[in-house]
Amino acid sequence: MAANRLTFKATMAQISVPASSANLGPGFDSFGLALNIRDRYAAAVLDDATIDVDVSGEGADDPSLKLDKNNLVIKAMFKGFEFMGQRPRGIALRTSNATPQGRGLGSSASAIVGGLALSRALVHSGEQFMSNDEMIALATEMEGHPDNVSAAILGGATVAWSEPDSLKPSESVGRAVSIPVHPSIKALICIPQNILSTSKARKLLPDVVPHTDAVLNASRAALFTQAISLYPHLLFAATEDRLHQQYRREGMPKSLALMEKFRGAGVAAVISGAGPSVLVLHTLAGTELEELKASVGSEFQAQEIEISQVGVQ
Repeated sequence: MAANRLTFKATMAQISVPASSANLGPGFDSFGLALNIRDRYAAAVLDDATIDVDVSGEGADDPSLKLDKNNLVIKAMFKGFEFMGQRPRGIALRTSNATPQGRGLGSSASAIVGGLALSRALVHSGEQFMSNDEMIALATEMEGHPDNVSAAILGGATVAWSEPDSLKPSESVGRAVSIPVHPSIKALICIPQNILSTSKARKLLPDVVPHTDAVLNASRAALFTQAISLYPHLLFAATEDRLHQQYRREGMPKSLALMEKFRGAGVAAVISGAGPSVLVLHTLAGTELEELKASVGSEFQAQEIEISQVGVQ
């Protein structure tokens, strides 16, 4: 944490943060992928003790949305300022959300990363007070797991993990590294109307899984790091999972059915994060891609989305 007094910028800071998909099949709470749906944030430091929040776009009409100090972006901003050494008196925040809420596309990770990045952008020489690695650690502390936040910060594909904090061994800290994504790999996201909270999805998971299933996931996770970078033709095998998706069927039966329909046809489909969206990683084009989109059905909205090689910016 910085010991020096900070100098806040007098101008407004603007940033954007990509949506993200986590798990990607076998990499539960570890794999992340940035998607080119970008939430946009703008903020300024105020001289008086005022929190002024305006939200537009996705989730703006949610009655539970907080427009005060309890807004998630504001909370992340204050956490960032405190880490760097000094909180401003007030903040004016404007957000334009494009990431669907509660669909397994990292909307909460975007808000947390957006807030932390805004705090850094509003401080002169902010990068000296908060590095990307430190941002990942802070975001993980708020989000509870490092997969989505790491992809949102670094862009592309990421492998994230938690390890003991060197300063506080009894606590863990989030870490992440980037994985190159093969240029031929594209994403198709299938978004249902219904939502599913991450907390509810996690409650469906068992405490114990068969050893054979754990072995399979370990091998597929290792394979995925090669498939996503070098061998796209191995993505179908590399996205196989027995650790978490099947156990969430009760919470999203239509999503599991669509995923299994795709996989039955040899397509690398997974539940995106905690669901209920379904993510397809593919190298298709033309008629093959149109046929794939047509097979989604009326229960889901199919969107072609580029993988975002750039994280928060």
